[in-house]
Amino acid sequence: MKNSTLIILFSLMLMGLSATAQIKTPAPSPTGRIYQEFGLTTIEVEYSRPSVKGRKIFGDLVPFGEMWRTGANAATKLTFGDDVKVGGVAITKGQYALYTIPGQKEWEIIIYKNTNFWGTPGKDFSESDVAARFKVPSQAEPELEETFTININNIRNASADVELIWENTRVVIPITLDTDSKVMADIKSQMDGPSVNTYYQSARYYFEEKKDMNLALAWIQMALDKGGEKFWMVRLKAQILAELGRYKDAIETANRSTELAKADGNGDYPRMNEKSIADWKKKM
Repeated sequence: MKNSTLIILFSLMLMGLSATAQIKTPAPSPTGRIYQEFGLTTIEVEYSRPSVKGRKIFGDLVPFGEMWRTGANAATKLTFGDDVKVGGVAITKGQYALYTIPGQKEWEIIIYKNTNFWGTPGKDFSESDVAARFKVPSQAEPELEETFTININNIRNASADVELIWENTRVVIPITLDTDSKVMADIKSQMDGPSVNTYYQSARYYFEEKKDMNLALAWIQMALDKGGEKFWMVRLKAQILAELGRYKDAIETANRSTELAKADGNGDYPRMNEKSIADWKKKM
């Protein structure tokens, strides 16, 4: 009786272990990720990669004329690090789902804002979530591509191609980016020297930390020359002049700050200037 009880308990324990144990096996459609720089931005792709495994793919496993998740499992995701044009359609930076409608001669490409679906949206598909929709030709691939592959190729300063390749089919999605205007703006900024705000912030820091006031005065004047008279910058110039002991110039400059502030509808700076002028007059 005792042995029978032990056998029963041991059997129950084995049953419990088999119920909780999990065997890890290779994923039939493993996840693939791509990170690619192009121009001044990046493209990231996350997708699952099914294989042919002797099957007929397009027109059979993946029917023509029906929306496809463009891979397996969760929908394929594209992430753009900056605003781009996909198939000539402008979209803002961010993450999107990539859906396609395969055809014999051309594919319809859908860049979709909602990335939360497992597979296609189905009945929950919303046209308002479509960021871009366009068609591209389907190209014959001479050699069998066993595993679904997404490549980013033909990388230039302002363009790149996202390639979808599987079985004997290749589809190319063109991506373009306005690199030139950004580079030209950066060149102009660098050639023009420091910005107005750089001069202003540097002058303010030197004034607050009581460093070289002559240099602070030169910087605030550069800010004014570059960006025009702003009442807060003119007040800083007045404060620096006062710190240098040039009270008459400081008072004149503070009065100018007050004029500009009143014209701009600001009431705080005139009060601050009035108090400073009163203090500086006592020191003259």
